[in-house]
Amino acid sequence: MKSTVEQLGPTRVRILVEVPFEELEPDFDRAYRKMAQQVRIPGFRPGKVPARVLEQRLGRGAVLDEVVNEAVPAKYAEALSSGEVQPLGQPDIEVTKIDDGELLAFTAEVDIRPKITLPVFEELSVSVEDVQITDAEVDEQVETLRTRFGTLTGVQRPARQGDFVVIDLSATVDGEEVPDAATTGLSYEVGSGELIEGIDEALVGAAEGEQKTFNTSLVAGRFAGREAEVTVTLTSVKQRELPEPDDEFAQLASEFDTFDELKADLRERLDQVKSIQQGMQARDKVLEALLAVTEVPLPDKMVEAELEVRKRDAVHAFDHEGGRLEAWLEQQGQSREEFDAELRTAAAEAVKTQLVLDAVADTEKLGVDESELTERIVYQAQRSGVSPEEYVQRARQANQLGAIYADVRRGKALASVLLRATVTDESGNVVDIEALYGPATPEVVEEAGAAPAATAVDEASGPSRSE
Repeated sequence: MKSTVEQLGPTRVRILVEVPFEELEPDFDRAYRKMAQQVRIPGFRPGKVPARVLEQRLGRGAVLDEVVNEAVPAKYAEALSSGEVQPLGQPDIEVTKIDDGELLAFTAEVDIRPKITLPVFEELSVSVEDVQITDAEVDEQVETLRTRFGTLTGVQRPARQGDFVVIDLSATVDGEEVPDAATTGLSYEVGSGELIEGIDEALVGAAEGEQKTFNTSLVAGRFAGREAEVTVTLTSVKQRELPEPDDEFAQLASEFDTFDELKADLRERLDQVKSIQQGMQARDKVLEALLAVTEVPLPDKMVEAELEVRKRDAVHAFDHEGGRLEAWLEQQGQSREEFDAELRTAAAEAVKTQLVLDAVADTEKLGVDESELTERIVYQAQRSGVSPEEYVQRARQANQLGAIYADVRRGKALASVLLRATVTDESGNVVDIEALYGPATPEVVEEAGAAPAATAVDEASGPSRSE
């Protein structure tokens, strides 16, 4: 077999392959066996029909078609085995010549991984925010913790901001009931903004048993984007009573004996959280700096594939109803054309990021061992609310195990760059990234970007202290 590579551009090649017919003998044998099983010819048992009889009955063209369909993908893979070409995606194959008994020739056009010249990582420099903890932030954490341990007490007065109310809801659009918007006995915190727009204004000042009506635009369901008349009935009002910020509260809400110890611990945990956030900011800025100084020709088909995934995800968020997406965009004051342009920009940026980090991983000769892959699978399974076994099964069915491997490897590549770049805070102090993430497992830098940072209150609160 003979193969040559023709460069069509920085991200696409045409591979020309010529295969002498003598190399196709195994393919002819397989084709005859397969076809012999599929035809029934009097006088011959299934699978025992001679090749010459098959050709007489089915025609030489049918045999050649079967051979070509089997041989071309295999010969294409063989042409790639030299390692000269790193394909991205599936090729466009065209059979250019079938000289029966002499030669099979075909071409394969495919996107390839572009050649990328990486900068010197040590020359990358970024600035991040200082880690500063104010008394007001600590007090806010204390108030959040007091709120968590507060109690609700019924009151006989109009509802205020911060009250907890029980309400009944109903809605109509042009006089037609909206079943999805009807509910009874719903508990809601006034002012939280977690329900439909306009409800907080309607509830403030309403008394128990009072009914209020207001207009709002629906964001989901069959009437998404339509103006609805909403009726809310207030059935009860409760106010939250907070515990006093004293030693007794500290013993209730934490492992500490005194309130001063609790506040000191909250300050320390805030410092830890802000340090992690600083590290995440450093990661994002180093990646931005790396991409800014790295020229990457983008394979068109790779960008288009990423764009299609993002379009499907966008529609999926609205239960695959394009009309609901259009209504949501109208509420946001954005046209579909502007939305699609943003998706394309994001897709191109994502492809560039993947290619650059893959190039870093190749340069640094980074791999992914079994423990690292398992750690990522366990983490993603927890986020998805399924067992690791089920997550692996789903990933295997969706042919996504390779993508998981690639994501871990890219995370390690970004960590490798981050640990060698210069990161300073706004005060000019060098940020010790290694102290945040450790030198042994820098891939956690990528993990930190996917996992939400815990709040100091979440870390500080726990079961009541037992004596």
